[in-house]
Amino acid sequence: MSLVYLNGDYVERSCATVPVTDRGLLFADSTYEVIPVYGGEVFSAKQHLQRLQRNLDAIHIPNPLTESEWLSVFKHLAQQEPDSEQSIYVQITRGDYPQRTHQPPQPIKPNVIVFTTEINPMSPAMAEQGLHVMTLADKRWHRCDIKSTNLLANILALDEAKKYGADDVIFIRDGIAKEGASSNLLIVLQGLLITPPNDETVLPGITRDLVLKLAEKNDQPYAEKNICLDDLHQASEIWLTSSTREIVPVTRLDSQPVGDGKPGPYWRRMHQQYQTLKQGSH
Repeated sequence: MSLVYLNGDYVERSCATVPVTDRGLLFADSTYEVIPVYGGEVFSAKQHLQRLQRNLDAIHIPNPLTESEWLSVFKHLAQQEPDSEQSIYVQITRGDYPQRTHQPPQPIKPNVIVFTTEINPMSPAMAEQGLHVMTLADKRWHRCDIKSTNLLANILALDEAKKYGADDVIFIRDGIAKEGASSNLLIVLQGLLITPPNDETVLPGITRDLVLKLAEKNDQPYAEKNICLDDLHQASEIWLTSSTREIVPVTRLDSQPVGDGKPGPYWRRMHQQYQTLKQGSH
């Protein structure tokens, strides 16, 4: 049985429903979080809960659960498939109300939805092939630091990439590379690992932060600074990071090879260090 946590109850997925007047459905008036699970253990749970709290504060929705209550829900759902790699999806909406109105209603009665999905780990063959990524003008709104369920611009960007035979996109805003459609961006340029600084144009990434901590621990020089288009195209390595895909090498950018067109030595070292970190978490 695949259970869903819905507003305090565990119900079978086929029975988990919210009203059609839910504001998450009508307005994308909601935030979400995706948390990996390895060997039945939730990975970086506290960091994800901290980001969830920041996003709830940003859109003025009270946190419906305490940290210990969240961890209890995660543990219960993760134990359904303790031997598989999974992700926990959390969505909190502003709730459902009788009248559809743009004005945020009071009092707020959040709807809480939590369920798990199996993660398909990146195979060695996929890692060796890497991603073909295209640059695309960033047409998203100006608060990309909020993990909102309003992802239509991201979805359309991925659809555009697919038409051109690419796997993903890197958003470009005012000549500066920002992030992927559902990932953070890192490059290696002349031996320096570089990632855009956290601001309102990018989503602060949990995996990105873990990579920077691993870089510091292993004496890999890094910087948080803007990446211009020239830097992006001159980089010897490009990576995209996310909680479910971890660290993925980009081997082609705008149909041109990145470096020698193969995953580079910096990625190979960081990938191994990340796997060691995962193993130590359970």
